[in-house]
Amino acid sequence: MSAASAEETATVEGLTHAGEGVVHGGKTAFVAGALPGERIRFRRTRRHRQHDDAQLLQVLEPSAARVTPRCAHFGVCGGCALQHLDPTAQLAAKERELKDNLERLGRLTPRRWLAPLRGPVWGYRRRARLGAKFVRKKGCVVVGFRERSAPYVAQLKACEVLAAPAGALIEPLAQLLDCLSIREHVPQIEVAVADNATALVLRVLRPPAAQDLEQLKAFAARHAVQVLLQPGGLDSVTPLEPAAAPLHYRLPFDLTLEFAATDFIQINAAVNAALVERAVQLLELTADACVLDLFCGLGNFTLALARNAQLAVGVEGEATLIARARANAALNGVRNAQFHAANLSAAPAPQAPWLRQAYSHVLLDPPRTGAREVLGTLAALAPQRVLYISCHPGSLARDLGVLVHEHGMTLEAAGVVDMFPHTAHVESLALLSARA
Repeated sequence: MSAASAEETATVEGLTHAGEGVVHGGKTAFVAGALPGERIRFRRTRRHRQHDDAQLLQVLEPSAARVTPRCAHFGVCGGCALQHLDPTAQLAAKERELKDNLERLGRLTPRRWLAPLRGPVWGYRRRARLGAKFVRKKGCVVVGFRERSAPYVAQLKACEVLAAPAGALIEPLAQLLDCLSIREHVPQIEVAVADNATALVLRVLRPPAAQDLEQLKAFAARHAVQVLLQPGGLDSVTPLEPAAAPLHYRLPFDLTLEFAATDFIQINAAVNAALVERAVQLLELTADACVLDLFCGLGNFTLALARNAQLAVGVEGEATLIARARANAALNGVRNAQFHAANLSAAPAPQAPWLRQAYSHVLLDPPRTGAREVLGTLAALAPQRVLYISCHPGSLARDLGVLVHEHGMTLEAAGVVDMFPHTAHVESLALLSARA
């Protein structure tokens, strides 16, 4: 579409799943930076079949929920989408999205809505993948998340949502990489902030020179972080210096979980701890309960479930995480937890070892694609209660629809979890019970 497209004025009626303002009246337009209820002036910039993208030119009548973004990079950096919306209003928008998905895709309404789980909205993100690139036109290395509407790395000085000390290390990292002989061959930095240390995993496409290694070690010592190099796959990750202790985080029920810098963990420590407590509460476990935890990862929920049940069994597709879960069980003296590696992206085999046990309760925390392949197996187990933790309201609504309409379960409760403040990402949970 030509840059000379006519300017338009309209009222914003909602938000997209990516946090853009939605304008109806004629062809629908998505306007980044616009909020529901606002009167805006905008210009269409790109046509699609069902909608147009548009540029916000002016907010004529601002929403009462509009706030000043805290981060100087907001609007360019793609890490956040909603810093201009009050955090309470962000949660309300996410609750509306969950409700809409349940009604529209699942044809469902829960018997009750759960109060949202909340935590800190700044400095909360303990896992991140940052891009790094030497930009010749700028004559320097830039480090940051991808730009909001372009495939470039945003040039950040700091990040307000990354947990300390990582949020303040972005500009120093860029300066460090700029001094290395391999500055054009470090495309990515993985950040992992544990309770006891911070680790930075540098993806290196060329071996660092001896002087590079010395500078990396000096940076690690100066900023009290662990630096690891990844020349190939995940099995190639190697620390520059031996770590004093493994990375770990603490959970309720007197648990400490160890993890590697590249392992998946929930990114918001405070909200994750609250979510583990709520999971145990909602499942209403008893001393004779047997709990199945599908997509269990390194035991984030399984070990807490085991503390409150007779037996907890975790199943996960990634063998390295299963090994980590077993080690975490031993570390915490949890003897009533078992772990099995199994591909959950396909229908489980009836003779699978973890299916030889009867289960009274099930928890599942699948990836964005949902748990479609295991729903039939789950229903056949006939558990009393099922807790579904989701990072995608669409796949959640689809799967809940199957469990309710095809397998006769009841949707008791649902609610949102504020795992990712200032982003459009919707984390949620839903509790089901067996229908009498």
